[in-house]
Amino acid sequence: MTGLRGLAWLLLLQSLGELLSRALSLPFPGPVVGMILLLLALNWPLVREPVAACADFLLAHLSLLFVPVGVGVMTHLSLLGEYGGRLLLVIGLSTLIGLVVTALTLNFLWRKGDAKVR
Repeated sequence: MTGLRGLAWLLLLQSLGELLSRALSLPFPGPVVGMILLLLALNWPLVREPVAACADFLLAHLSLLFVPVGVGVMTHLSLLGEYGGRLLLVIGLSTLIGLVVTALTLNFLWRKGDAKVR
């Protein structure tokens, strides 16, 4: 039952994010605004505990979420043959850029933390 309450919180916060994004004409998509709301709401145990139970359930069944993607790839193999090289290049470059930005950010935060200690 706790997991269902967590799922309700997730859906409610995503819906609120979508509503805010459209009502205020924000340049961010609704799910991103909803995730920011979720981040703020996780400070309260009333939200945190049910969402944690829901997250545990979703992570335990994460492999099932890849089934629709696999079916989509199988049904569009001709597109993959036509654009596969470009897709591979874009995915590889975006992954590399994400890793570099993460490493630089972590390095910056570690140096900043070391400076506070001294």
